[in-house]
Amino acid sequence: MCGIQILIERAETEPQDAACASIWANLTQTNSRRGPDAHDEICATLPNGEAQINLKFGAHVLHLRGSHTQKQPMVDNETGDIFCWNGEIFDGLDVDCSDNDGALLFDLILKTKADDPAEFIIRAFSKIEGPYAFVYFDRKQRKLWFARDYLGRRSLLVNKSNPSTLLISSVADSSAASSGSEECGELRSPVNSNGGWLELPAQRIYCMDLGLTTSAESFGSFVEYQWSYSGENEDGGYLTLPFGQVTLEPSDADTAESSSSDPTYYQLGDLARFQHVGAWQPYIDGLEQALSESIRARVMSIPDQGAGVPRVGILFSGGVDCIAIAALLARILPSSEPVELFNVAFENPRQAKNTKQNIYDVPDRKTGRSGWLELCTKIDAQRDWRLVEVDVPYSQVLEYQAHIRQLLEPSATVMDMSIGMALWFASRGEGSLVTRSGEAIERQEYRGMARVLLLGMGADEQLGGYSRHRSAWDRGGAQELGQEIRLDVQRIATRNLGRDDRIVSDNSKEARYPFLAANVVRYLSAVPLHRKMDMRYPRGIGEKLLLRLLAHQLGLTQASMLAKRAIQFGARTAKMESSRTKGQDSL
Repeated sequence: MCGIQILIERAETEPQDAACASIWANLTQTNSRRGPDAHDEICATLPNGEAQINLKFGAHVLHLRGSHTQKQPMVDNETGDIFCWNGEIFDGLDVDCSDNDGALLFDLILKTKADDPAEFIIRAFSKIEGPYAFVYFDRKQRKLWFARDYLGRRSLLVNKSNPSTLLISSVADSSAASSGSEECGELRSPVNSNGGWLELPAQRIYCMDLGLTTSAESFGSFVEYQWSYSGENEDGGYLTLPFGQVTLEPSDADTAESSSSDPTYYQLGDLARFQHVGAWQPYIDGLEQALSESIRARVMSIPDQGAGVPRVGILFSGGVDCIAIAALLARILPSSEPVELFNVAFENPRQAKNTKQNIYDVPDRKTGRSGWLELCTKIDAQRDWRLVEVDVPYSQVLEYQAHIRQLLEPSATVMDMSIGMALWFASRGEGSLVTRSGEAIERQEYRGMARVLLLGMGADEQLGGYSRHRSAWDRGGAQELGQEIRLDVQRIATRNLGRDDRIVSDNSKEARYPFLAANVVRYLSAVPLHRKMDMRYPRGIGEKLLLRLLAHQLGLTQASMLAKRAIQFGARTAKMESSRTKGQDSL
């Protein structure tokens, strides 16, 4: 994990005016929280007619791979090329536990460049899988390459603060929250001219030819290379997505199971009564294998921090997504390794007025404790499952609201704030460690130590977890539902993973998403629709049915039946001041 920041300035006189210097200092402060283990800066200058182009590269490293901390930016002594890498490689490159993946990737890029100076970046990045954002400066060819991964799992923002200056950064500077930035959407050029920050679109790689920036008007011109599904790449390029589109083909679920005329046929009260496990079993086993491989790749390379120090934590509501990850993780890590489970609850002043109960006894707290007990009793009784209950009083919401607002930039809706608030406090991990003494529950002050957090993002989009999926089924059956799922998976890269990366990483933690590994997306995209979900069953069963059956098979009989609940409602960050605000309203 890394925080990266780059300044490119076309200057006729002195480099970096006062405004740029101030922005750079703000970016340095904000990015340093993402990468506290190492920091370095490198400057380069290119002649450009009567002017010159000044480049400044900064990187902040959170050490998570290899036997030593790899300083960045990385520079090749022979070519002078500069590489800033914020990512993890989980497939496509042989990375030993003692190796740093960024250093190995830099070596691969340089070797590829020797064979193909024109498309070396395209060729190198077509080989790897994992979340990333990067900036690469090709000094000889005077080109700047930059991109986010094809699912947008890491943040990278751009800002053309004036006609002659371009900024690229993992996060916005501290003055950005009032800039009125807009979303980049599907614009071909990933910059605007109003001084606001934009999220760089994923599923493409950008190349800026600095040799063509002969005037302020031409500064900021780009060529983009697009990722596409197999068979859609018209120019036969290298950027082929490692998974196909969601299949819309009917399955055998439309035969015998759908023929029953009994209205109680689909009214299960317990998955133990599910009568069709035999037909579903190959798909359950396939999901277990794919998800286990994904989790293993995401945890086994984390450096050991010493006995009793957790390497991995899970943002834990007790819902089926996160508890299935926990149960599979228990099969991968030795039982001697503790695992942290972070459960967050907020004091909501509107709701606190109307209840005599504990203000932190929110829905996610109840399911979190229930899920924790299920892990302790049914999955791995020998493991130290550290349930960390993060209670957030409203005074802390007010104290950190402006800081979280800055991290959200350019995301700027009420829903962004509600979700961002929950993720930031949960990932900070300051709360109470819950232990059992007989039947009694005891709590003691605790701060999370794991630097890698596993999150369940991606399960709802692929397995039909949102209410709009049931609405699509009600409107038009399997055909409408299939189109909705396909659309959701297609737009994962354009939604909120960059925002979530900015929020979690601010606490010097790295978010990893097992459901969004390429092998999992590839597997689920090929599974027939009615072997992933079945909306003929009621809420709490029909959506994400394949995952529920896996959880039940693993022994999670209670968690497998929980209905989907959005984090802002489960933790009660939504509608803190007013019941009239809507999620899509601007902040």
